[in-house]
Amino acid sequence: MVSIVRAIAGVDGIPVGFPILLDAQMSIVEPAFSYLLELSTIPGRSHATETVRTYSEHLHDWFDTLEQSELDWRVADEGTIAAYRNRMLSAPSPHTGRPYARSTINDRVRTVCRFYSWAHRRGLIDALPFDYVDVSLRSARRHGMLAHLDNRPPVVRANVLTVSEAERLPRPLRVDQLQCLFRHLDPPYGLIAEWALATGMRRKELCGLQLHQVPEVAHLDIEQDPLVGIPLTITKGDRPRSVYPPLRLIDRTHCYVGEERAALVKRLRKARPGCRAPAVLFLNSKGDPVTRARLSAAFGAAFRAAGLSGSGHWLRHTFAMTMLVRLQKQAATAPDLNPLKIVQVLLGHASIQSTAIYLRCVELHADTLAESLAYLYGELVPHGRP
Repeated sequence: MVSIVRAIAGVDGIPVGFPILLDAQMSIVEPAFSYLLELSTIPGRSHATETVRTYSEHLHDWFDTLEQSELDWRVADEGTIAAYRNRMLSAPSPHTGRPYARSTINDRVRTVCRFYSWAHRRGLIDALPFDYVDVSLRSARRHGMLAHLDNRPPVVRANVLTVSEAERLPRPLRVDQLQCLFRHLDPPYGLIAEWALATGMRRKELCGLQLHQVPEVAHLDIEQDPLVGIPLTITKGDRPRSVYPPLRLIDRTHCYVGEERAALVKRLRKARPGCRAPAVLFLNSKGDPVTRARLSAAFGAAFRAAGLSGSGHWLRHTFAMTMLVRLQKQAATAPDLNPLKIVQVLLGHASIQSTAIYLRCVELHADTLAESLAYLYGELVPHGRP
């Protein structure tokens, strides 16, 4: 069975935490190691740590499948990859027990094909085990207000092994859904969810928020200075970005720091004399930093308990849509304002096309968003506090 281990400090040329695939004999899977190391370290072509981690997990599943089938990776052909894809289409995930999303299947297939394209360029295999087909995008193009944002060519080359995906537009959470969700979030996860909802921060950004980044706001007037900018140190792609939490949220965060977090740190120091308190803002019940995995689990459990489908990322979607509606209203009297561009910057999207999808969502959920605007920007009191 193929496994993944992480590199430790002190190994020349290999980043700490770098994923290394081992086969059943505990030997390094050399082609996967070389491919991932090239992605991770070669100047001008390096990828984010999260991307390398995701690719390693996809390749782990692929090489494990090959090992169980007693197949050498070099003899895999289009039929082999198709069988791998079809297995995911017909059987649920062994980890979650739920059917694979088609987007997940396509992501895995594309990673496998990227690996074989790399192997072909490096002369490790003689031919690619997959092909492409021309696909027309003309019928799928959206006309009207979004037409100027669509710079795709009329025909693109698509991997023949990927499956069709129905477009799934994000939806905002209604006020009653938000209230129910927050009732099922224990500290500090309720406060973290407030930050996600009020700023659109990603999971890694929330977990990476440092204690020193929470500004002092006692001298500010909530009517004149409703928002305070906080430059983030951890972002997707390391793109510079600031978030603007409302003063009320910062006040509640200071209360958390002075009460719950301070009690956790006190217990931590009592149990481990001489230890230094973590620098991150949000701590779990043991006084350790909240991890992305634990945050996802807490959000997932709260969504299920509230009878909602979705994940913590829906809080980011809700922020994006409500902010876009708010800015569109302001643009009615300030024509130089570009609502979509501002939301792109606030979300940290590399391309405005990623942000443009929210324009369509706003059109579909206008009634829900009108109520959410009053809730989020009138009070922002998810827990029902006055």
